[in-house]
Amino acid sequence: MKYKSKWQLEQEALENAFARQLLVEYNIKEVTTQRQAKNGTREFEFPVPCHPTHYKSKGNLRLAVFQSGTVRKQNGTYSPYQLNKKYKQNKRTTFLTENGLETRKYTGVARAHIWSQLARLQYMLEYYLKNYKIDSCAYSGLPSTNSYTN
Repeated sequence: MKYKSKWQLEQEALENAFARQLLVEYNIKEVTTQRQAKNGTREFEFPVPCHPTHYKSKGNLRLAVFQSGTVRKQNGTYSPYQLNKKYKQNKRTTFLTENGLETRKYTGVARAHIWSQLARLQYMLEYYLKNYKIDSCAYSGLPSTNSYTN
């Protein structure tokens, strides 16, 4: 068993309290498997469908936070989709050509990692509130209150 410092135990308690608040305030359930927990991953199921009703998807939205610093959408696509913010990054690559070694530059896209577990949980919640919660009527098949006029 790995020894945890007092600070690590406090952080873990804060993360668990945050996860409990997600359930109480937003009905967001933690569905982490034992293997995920062992790897430092936490997965959550949200009370909205993954896609709008016209896609006829069967599952609810699932987002996971990973110890590696990423937040991913776990369902609805062939592979998990990263939600971390993107930025452009100058990169170089070196390879052997008929003229010898060549180094070329290009601009690639990278993702910003979120190193704190608590910050990843907060980022996940903000993503949900921004993209799903506000317009949850559109995802539930119910009429939106914004469509009514007096």
